Amino acid sequence: MRNFLTRLLYPTHLKRFLFFFFGDVLIVIFSLYLSFYLRFDFKTSAGYYNLILRTLPFFLVIKLVTFMSFRIYRLTWRYVGIGDLFNIVNATVVANSLLMVLILLPIPLSLHFIPFQSFAGFPRSVFIIDGITTIALMAGFRVSKRLLLEIIFKGRRRRQGKRTVIVGAGNTGDMILRDMIRQEFSGFYPVALLDDDPTKVGTYMHGIRVLGTVNELRGAVTKCRAEAVIIAIPSLNHKSLMNIYKLAKDYKVDTVKIVPRIYDFHKPDINLKNLDDIHIEDLIGRQAVTVNYGEIEVFLKDSVVLITGAGGSIGSEITMQVCAFFPKKIILFDIDETELHSMHIKLTRNFPYLKERIFFVTGDIRDEDRLREVFETFHPGIVFHAAAYKHVPMMEYNPGEAVKVNMLGTYLLAKASVDHGVKKFIMISTDKAVRPTSIMGATKRMSEYVCKAFNNCGGNSDFVSVRFGNVLGSRGSVLPLFLEQLKYGGPLTVTHKDMQRYFMTIPEAVALVLQASVVGNAGEVLVLDMGEPVKIVELAEELIRIHGMEPYKDVDIEFTGLRPGEKLFEEILTAEEGTVASRHEKIFIAKGSEKYSKDEIENILKEFETSMNGLSPDMAGQIKVLLKKYVRHYDGN
Repeated sequence: MRNFLTRLLYPTHLKRFLFFFFGDVLIVIFSLYLSFYLRFDFKTSAGYYNLILRTLPFFLVIKLVTFMSFRIYRLTWRYVGIGDLFNIVNATVVANSLLMVLILLPIPLSLHFIPFQSFAGFPRSVFIIDGITTIALMAGFRVSKRLLLEIIFKGRRRRQGKRTVIVGAGNTGDMILRDMIRQEFSGFYPVALLDDDPTKVGTYMHGIRVLGTVNELRGAVTKCRAEAVIIAIPSLNHKSLMNIYKLAKDYKVDTVKIVPRIYDFHKPDINLKNLDDIHIEDLIGRQAVTVNYGEIEVFLKDSVVLITGAGGSIGSEITMQVCAFFPKKIILFDIDETELHSMHIKLTRNFPYLKERIFFVTGDIRDEDRLREVFETFHPGIVFHAAAYKHVPMMEYNPGEAVKVNMLGTYLLAKASVDHGVKKFIMISTDKAVRPTSIMGATKRMSEYVCKAFNNCGGNSDFVSVRFGNVLGSRGSVLPLFLEQLKYGGPLTVTHKDMQRYFMTIPEAVALVLQASVVGNAGEVLVLDMGEPVKIVELAEELIRIHGMEPYKDVDIEFTGLRPGEKLFEEILTAEEGTVASRHEKIFIAKGSEKYSKDEIENILKEFETSMNGLSPDMAGQIKVLLKKYVRHYDGN
């Protein structure tokens, strides 16, 4: 018997439909009768009873069919929202309008079983009263479960979750609060809200008061005995995040969460399950970056997009963000099959509905036949070129490989793009290409020249280079190195006490790359504003403090000296070229005057190939001589 009742009460789509359908049948009947009673002050004659009986079938059929066409029966009882209630209003207005046309207008109807004159005398005001009554009853019926669970039983529910202060009383904070309610506060129990808008102070959201501004976190944590802090303001910069994080840790708040990076902009839902632990990158380099998603969507939607180096730090993030704009096809090209396999798992989890549109292709950008095969198979219209050798010291030791990948590989990819009618080619460049002191920087500067040359070769492809600085958290960058050293108790190694770099988190940098791909015109080198430069030693010190230790006391910092090809300061906005503003505040256009024709580029590359074909022990020296010859400001020391 118990099993039978369990199966009977177990919710299914059919049971939910039948429950609400027959509930609405009763509501329609009751509403029509009540409307007549209200219209005539509860004094109705026998004639009106007959009129109700004659019109009731029409009310039932038209209303229920209209409700089904408006998908009223697909909502979930537990999570009815404003949109669902608005849909009920629309459906009722449409249904009652149809009933008015049917009953009041003298149009000859082919309803032989009921003469048209049988509707005569139907009171017009009943339609208005009936509409209001129907909306009230249907809305009340559908919000009853939420009302019962969230209001009436709220005070009786056992509060199991951590006492939580939510920083942010906007849309994001609202979504987090709603999910807490849905989870019945099992993980987090909200005790206060804070917001950076002082006009919200003193207001309530879902019964939780906005106690003060973000700067008043200290008071909120102590007053409410908070055990967790959730940061729900996506636009907060790294300095504000750092202050919140430090204060929370000072007051022994162990759990500090932050809203996740949202890749699917069409479904910007945020829930507790997907909240991130705050990352070091967020605390050190997170900036407020605003891009025009509408423009980017027009650019990418229904396009065939090829991404080289798709398994790398930048390429994988480009992939994640491009997928949010529903490309027709996306081809992920990389030499590392393990990274492509990891991307396959990640994309299947995040974008299951795109699995038929994503293609994983192993290959080398130096392999001209493989490139031709890929372009002839997929016919890409947009290319993001992120494949490159990027580590400065390694390329000093392996200059020939830097030339092969960064210069020859870019040439072959650009040539294939022009030959196959690519609409736009976006190359990822680096600040190390400005006044380069390293082979890596000089070869990337040459790759910019390659793109400019193909832009002027008479084809229909537009070539744009996007130059930016260091991204926090990329493979082989300083942050993972510091974290690894910290894991073993230090010391943290810094090459020079005055070394400084521009930093930005990977998602922010890539969002600006996508914006630059829209903003950039043919032949331009675009420069991203990476914010203020950060001293590496200060980054190391801050990282130690974040982990609850004192620099030079608990963990030492050692200075090891500049490595081959390194320089103290990276230049992005530089006197070498100068920049002009674009229509985006964080994207600038480099005013470089140097350029080579396509024929000149081909002759230059032949020189490099010749220097590498022999077995000369001084191949590195020959490459440096050629780079000095063709790359302005490169000294090769």
